[in-house]
Amino acid sequence: MNLRKRYREILARPGLDLVPGAYDALSARIMEYCGFEAISAGGYAAVGSMYAEVDGGQGNVRDYADHYARLCDAVDLPVYVDADTGFGGVHNVRRMVRAFERAGVAGFFISDQVFPNRCGYLPGKAIVPVQEALARLNAALDARTDPDMIIAARTDAYHLEGLDAAIERCRLFHEAGVDAVKPMGADSYEDSVKVFQALKGPHSYTMSHAAGKAKLTLQQIEELGYATCTFPSAALFAAAGGVKRAMDALKRDRSFARVEDEICALEDYYDIVRLRRHNDLEQGWVEKAEAMAAKGKKAAE
Repeated sequence: MNLRKRYREILARPGLDLVPGAYDALSARIMEYCGFEAISAGGYAAVGSMYAEVDGGQGNVRDYADHYARLCDAVDLPVYVDADTGFGGVHNVRRMVRAFERAGVAGFFISDQVFPNRCGYLPGKAIVPVQEALARLNAALDARTDPDMIIAARTDAYHLEGLDAAIERCRLFHEAGVDAVKPMGADSYEDSVKVFQALKGPHSYTMSHAAGKAKLTLQQIEELGYATCTFPSAALFAAAGGVKRAMDALKRDRSFARVEDEICALEDYYDIVRLRRHNDLEQGWVEKAEAMAAKGKKAAE
């Protein structure tokens, strides 16, 4: 089964699946190593990783496609990603879909913000007229060559125009033919109930560190019926905190002694990056080459 079909199965099966967010290839590999069945990759973490900046829409389609391709290449897991606004007009959206397909993503969501997109938890957001958002979705759906790749639509209307407006946009997005919709910011229990009553699934809950304190527990999220809960920035914040603590210790104490327990053991790191497989492949290729050379020499004699 290919990874896109696998992700569709994950969305369709009962129960809540936890989908952590990777910020680079190594964090994606660690998530696979820890046993997760799918991962996500959002713009907030991508911009933090690539540019060491807050997500204000400064990424471009090529940077994102290359970034996601490295994540997809590092793991044998479905990778669900952030497509911002599609990075421009409808023709930009078409090219984005083709680039993301080549990168190997299992699916993506596209927002109805004005271009350039900014993190949904930051102030200063604005959304395009609904017909412009629908045109983007039409372009994305038409550009998709693999029907198994998930195309989801997200609206940021909730914080600007309220829940009813966000739900109405999501209804129109569903009618356009996307696989899933999300009214960004409708995270409270009461809002989630209304969303479930008004919109078809599968539904995904976002538990982002950029949003501050979580509004629901995982038990509540599962009881409501969400298919997945994504953690788009948890690994980024964990890594930033870990590196900062280690560097603070080195600067202050000229030693890692205070944080030694937090630093990945060498053996664990080699397991994660597959050192044994790396060496076995190299040895196999060398032995095959030696056998070919010996066979050629014998034939020449």
